[in-house]
Amino acid sequence: MRFFNFEQAARDAGIPANRLKDLEAAMRSEFPRDEMMCELHVLRACLAIKDGMILLEDALRAEPAADGISGSTG
Repeated sequence: MRFFNFEQAARDAGIPANRLKDLEAAMRSEFPRDEMMCELHVLRACLAIKDGMILLEDALRAEPAADGISGSTG
């Protein structure tokens, strides 16, 4: 089951299917237990790439959080 249509966003951003798989894997390593958050971050990365805010290579270089939870704690 898919929560978000990130595949269409990836096509709109010109991201090839093989690179989308890499992006999914990177986000899955960041959110291994939360499919919705993984998909949301793939979608957000695709939209940011489409808008020229980030390069695909930069999105793929994102480092996973140690505990699988992303974000600042203050």
